[in-house]
Amino acid sequence: QVQLVESGGGLVQPGGSLRLSCEVSGFNLRNYAIGWFRQAPGKAREGVSCASATGGPTYYADSVKGRFTITRDNAKNIVYLEMKNLNSEDAAVYYCAAPKSPYCSGTVWVENGVDYWGKGTLVTVSS
Repeated sequence: QVQLVESGGGLVQPGGSLRLSCEVSGFNLRNYAIGWFRQAPGKAREGVSCASATGGPTYYADSVKGRFTITRDNAKNIVYLEMKNLNSEDAAVYYCAAPKSPYCSGTVWVENGVDYWGKGTLVTVSS
């Protein structure tokens, strides 16, 4: 069965960087879109980034453009989220998320498009 397992969360100082990983099992990542959501305390879950299979668009939330980068290692069935210049608004539980489609929208990334979820990894930003 499909499983998404996140890792890499932890404590980082403001301005620091962190790389999250999501290991995918149960399907070949090469053929499908994959991405990340986050949820901060008291806030709704927010689509952060989504990476299409080859030839499709990539989505980033406006709040993370220029700071976060999503990358895929299709051979290893792993997707990464590299986060730079972190601030307190980035503190959240980050969830790996997969649709059944090969493609992300490129303009929206919302929960009703997600078929599989990881359990999340906590990112804390504090000095």
